[in-house]
Amino acid sequence: MMVQQLAGKVAVVTGAGRMRSIGRHIARALAQAGAAVVVTGTGRHPDAYPSDEKAAGWRDIESVVDEIRALGGRCLPLVSDIRNEGAVENLVTRTREEFGRIDIVVNNASAARGDDRLPVTETSLDAWRRVFATNVEGPFLLSRMAAREMVLQKQGGSIVNISSVVSKLPTANSAAYAASKAAINAMSRCMALELGPAGIRVNAVCPGLIDTSRLDDVERGENWDRYVQATIPLGCSGDGSEIAEMVLFLVSDRGKWITGQAINVDGGAVWGN
Repeated sequence: MMVQQLAGKVAVVTGAGRMRSIGRHIARALAQAGAAVVVTGTGRHPDAYPSDEKAAGWRDIESVVDEIRALGGRCLPLVSDIRNEGAVENLVTRTREEFGRIDIVVNNASAARGDDRLPVTETSLDAWRRVFATNVEGPFLLSRMAAREMVLQKQGGSIVNISSVVSKLPTANSAAYAASKAAINAMSRCMALELGPAGIRVNAVCPGLIDTSRLDDVERGENWDRYVQATIPLGCSGDGSEIAEMVLFLVSDRGKWITGQAINVDGGAVWGN
């Protein structure tokens, strides 16, 4: 029987409602390791679900919670807007009321691909602000309030921000996204320096190409396969489970001497950053 290395811990994972997603893998991994998990999502309308979710009868965060409970885990689903300070305060309060504490935060929610994926000269200020509101302001709000709770608890804690290798190796037509993820890396480092004396570790994980529903606007097939083979030394994209394993390592005692880092998990695509 696998040792439950997170037994007694309470984790919050944002953006965990999609069937093909990093967040779902993270929430399940932390729950299987023994943590009580608060799973958040935006409350998507079913009409917005991709075809595979509709065919599977997927129910966003409720389906993730069903999976965790079927494994014997404790879980709380909460629809929350991390861009809203009041909603974040409610999220942390509900977590404390339900489970008594907060030990782990995984800021996984990220702005959907859209009208920000244009040259800078064609990117609107509204699109830029939309990306930064979700990718930077949201993690700032949740990390700030959760860290306050962890400091008061005096038992340390761990915050992991899901960044991207694009933060280190930006590509054309991704300025808003790349800049927002670079900001997350910097914020993670600053918080690690500030919170280290309280035993709170803060790291960023930088995924490479992960085959999730976020990339459904990119056609799969020969072009996809050629790109993967040309850019990823291991010859395959990730599915999200690889990111979950790194997060689990960082938030457990196995990662107890790691903080302030931005760690690539990308099949070898980025080197030297």
